[in-house]
Amino acid sequence: MSFSYAVISLLLVAVISFCINVLLQSQFQNYVIKQREQKNSDIVGIIEKQYNAFDGWNTGVIANIGVNALEQGVIVKLKSEDGKTVWDATVHNNGLCVQMLTHMSQNMNSRYPGFKGGYEQKVYSVKAGSREVGHVELGYYGPYYFTDNDIAFLNSINTILVWAGVFSLVMALLAGAFMAKRMSGPISKSVKAAGQIAKGNFKQRITETSGTREMAQLTDTINHLADSLEEQENLRKRMAADVAHELRTPLANLQSSMEAMIDGIWEPSGERLESCHEEIIRLNRLVGDLERLERYEAENASLTVSEFDVSELIRHILHNFETEFQRKGVALSFEGEPEIIRADRDKISQVITNLVSNALKYTPAGGHTDVRVRGTEHAAELIVSDSGKGIPSGDIPYIFERFYRADRSRNRMTGGLGLGLTITKAIVEAHKGTIIVTSEVDRGTVFAVCLPKS
Repeated sequence: MSFSYAVISLLLVAVISFCINVLLQSQFQNYVIKQREQKNSDIVGIIEKQYNAFDGWNTGVIANIGVNALEQGVIVKLKSEDGKTVWDATVHNNGLCVQMLTHMSQNMNSRYPGFKGGYEQKVYSVKAGSREVGHVELGYYGPYYFTDNDIAFLNSINTILVWAGVFSLVMALLAGAFMAKRMSGPISKSVKAAGQIAKGNFKQRITETSGTREMAQLTDTINHLADSLEEQENLRKRMAADVAHELRTPLANLQSSMEAMIDGIWEPSGERLESCHEEIIRLNRLVGDLERLERYEAENASLTVSEFDVSELIRHILHNFETEFQRKGVALSFEGEPEIIRADRDKISQVITNLVSNALKYTPAGGHTDVRVRGTEHAAELIVSDSGKGIPSGDIPYIFERFYRADRSRNRMTGGLGLGLTITKAIVEAHKGTIIVTSEVDRGTVFAVCLPKS
């Protein structure tokens, strides 16, 4: 726990305690003033009862009332209706009156240095029925004053506030230390993990769990980031290896053929030159596929959009494949009603061609390939299913990656360049569509492409 946190906690507790003290003082002052007014009303009410129309004032009881009021800090002076003094506390005991006022002034100044107070007096009418029989002058220290009991009460409140503040501060520091320790662990782990990830160590993971939701989200996010970066790094390495593999064979063939012809071992016959030309075409095809893939995957990929019937397009493409399917002995069928979409016809043609050619390539003789078109209000779904050898479940998440082949032998006759499905997915996503694959080994594979109609 840092020193700054302790200082902030202390200041916060001090400010809260001060505000509470000021609020209590204000409320207590209002309470004292209201009590003073209520006491004055009570004194006047009791004095009114001491007048009798026949016998006049009961001076003996009034004297007792005045003495009792004096003990409570009130100086009573009663005058009759003709202005004569019936009873006066200053005449009864002037020294006590002065002593009382002096004591009150000292109490208030000790509590509030520079307090501006002094002797105040209020006059109340005394009535017998509806007739005014005199008036009472009540004098006291004002605008308000605290008795010894009031001062003791306020001191107790202040003491309680001080101890409450100290207790709150201690609890705040303990809670802060606990929370800081609880949060600093995952944060430190996160910082360390982020540093390792920045250095390229994508295997770094945070295993420590946290009960705080935000910290748990932070650690999960960093772990997910590490997973994603590790996966991308593996894909990058695999892509580099795959590109090198794809280039190595045609380049080695070209090199050996050219060296043999240069050294005079082979005659530069048309057949050998044609073989070299085929290898060059294969290299051009690979470079062209990579360029095309980069263009499709770009966010600003340009599409030549037009309206066309996707079912009619599929029928035309399948017609071109009929001979190859018959030669291999694979049944081909199509089912679908006309579905008009707005898309790039040439690129959608490539999607269909890639999926159908894959189905033909991996479906053995005697199998079948089915193509269907289903439409909804806003989208058209193209489904290509086959009864081929299927794709292992461990390979399905990666089949759309560059150069990835479920066939580990990397045979070009069975696996191609490994870019067809990558290009297919890029084209579909450029149209804001989706492509999903489901497959079972030895049961077949289904590709479902969903394209928005507009």
